[in-house]
Amino acid sequence: MAETVRGSAAGPEAVVARTGPPDVRGTASPWALSIFGAGISALVLVIGGVALVQVVYALEGGRITSGCRAVGLVPFTPQTPTSPAAGIKGAEGVCNIVEAARATPTTLLLWLGVVVGVAALAAGFGTYRRMETRRRRELCITGAVLGIQAVVIGAFLLWFREGRVDRFASQFLNFERLQGYWVGFIGAAKNTLLLAFGGEIGGIVAGLVLAMLAISSRRAVRAPARAYINFFRGTPLLWQLSFFYFGIVLGLNLPLGVFAAAIIVFILNTGAYAAEVFRAGIQSIERGQMEAARSLGMTYLQAMRFAIVPQAVRRVIPPLMNEFVILIKDTALVLVLGLARDQLEIFNYAQEGYSSTFNATFFVVAAIAYLAVTLPLIRLVNIAERRLRGGLLGLNIGQQGL
Repeated sequence: MAETVRGSAAGPEAVVARTGPPDVRGTASPWALSIFGAGISALVLVIGGVALVQVVYALEGGRITSGCRAVGLVPFTPQTPTSPAAGIKGAEGVCNIVEAARATPTTLLLWLGVVVGVAALAAGFGTYRRMETRRRRELCITGAVLGIQAVVIGAFLLWFREGRVDRFASQFLNFERLQGYWVGFIGAAKNTLLLAFGGEIGGIVAGLVLAMLAISSRRAVRAPARAYINFFRGTPLLWQLSFFYFGIVLGLNLPLGVFAAAIIVFILNTGAYAAEVFRAGIQSIERGQMEAARSLGMTYLQAMRFAIVPQAVRRVIPPLMNEFVILIKDTALVLVLGLARDQLEIFNYAQEGYSSTFNATFFVVAAIAYLAVTLPLIRLVNIAERRLRGGLLGLNIGQQGL
């Protein structure tokens, strides 16, 4: 919107075009900006500095120092007819991690980050009340909070590096031990997604049917649906997997494999939670929508199909996506059933790798694999919530205008 300013130096009347909303937060100041910059710098020194030193040491290539040999990090030598195998596979990479963690540049960067963080903390919380504008206060507070984060992380790393870094690195960061297992992790990720997608898609269908039954006005229709929902929401998923496979599939000698049995249990469990999500979504639709559909001559089922359920589905997409993220993590519970090697999901595959090598790096990679799958989905949930919230707001405004 254009704003007209009268009596300006440009003439008796000048037009100043303003395309955005007015600035109500005020201006910044060099002092507030310096506090904010100090907080960011402290965090960069602590996290980025330590990571940079690790990268530099890694690029220098594998080497075994005398300090690493003193704690048992010696190169691996395979078994020969005259001597058994000795040393540690991946000792060179582990030694680089240990030496970088205890290097002088790492020490200096950590202490410098802590000092700068304390300065940002003291200056930010000490002066933000005297700032004239909201923007300046926010910059001071944000800089102080970043300083706190830098101090906490820096103090933890300084404390951590005084312990047995070599033991931690060899047990959790020895990625050399994963040679030959990477392809298996890809297959495990595929199996995880198959279990999760199978359970979620079937659960959505079952949940929608259960929700329609649960909101029925007839108690004979409503009671069984409520009993089902309460049972599967009130018992642990681990118990459901165990009872269904060991008690029903094996007890009745049903022709079902472990993988198929797990998907069925995920469908049954997800259906109970999805039913509550759909029920809340359907009941959130204004009663006038049903009345309007019935006044047009629709039956109850037609009104639900063409008027109520489509609107409810729009509202329940974010919570259903959240349930899908949870289900991806719950697939690890199939460990109790004992899957075949080509059916292992991420956690089960990591467990098998650990059993073969007695190295916990497999669990670190499993966590990274889960995050690689779930973090994009969590991001999609947030985007969907914002867009659907905006669409529903526009819809409500339009209805009120009518």
